[in-house]
Amino acid sequence: MQTIILVIHLMIAIALVGTVLLQKSEGGALGIGGGGGMSGFMTGRSTANLLTRTTAILAGAFFATSIVLVILAAHRNAASSIIQQTAPSTAVPSAPAPVPAAPSAPGAPQPPVSAPSAPQPPSAPGAPQAPAQQ
Repeated sequence: MQTIILVIHLMIAIALVGTVLLQKSEGGALGIGGGGGMSGFMTGRSTANLLTRTTAILAGAFFATSIVLVILAAHRNAASSIIQQTAPSTAVPSAPAPVPAAPSAPGAPQPPVSAPSAPQPPSAPGAPQAPAQQ
């Protein structure tokens, strides 16, 4: 459905551009069509009336198809909001983190800090095992 309306919309747009280019401008020589005297198929006045009416009809159809395309696009992506997609979290926060102890006075002895040991590579089967360090 949307593709058919889009094709019609494009055909209307091309016809609208062509109709506007065919009109004779107020300045004189900018229009493609027109020109000539009374020898043409239609007189200058009737051609101007026909092109003006055609332009108005095509412009109305262009606006109508534009609105229809917007409505179709809005219905296609109805629930694409991030807020609508995520459910509200009902998780209860856990107990607060323990407060670290206050630092001791400067110059007071500090407890020893053990450095984490480096990971040991796995040993081959049958090789002697190194004692675990702590």
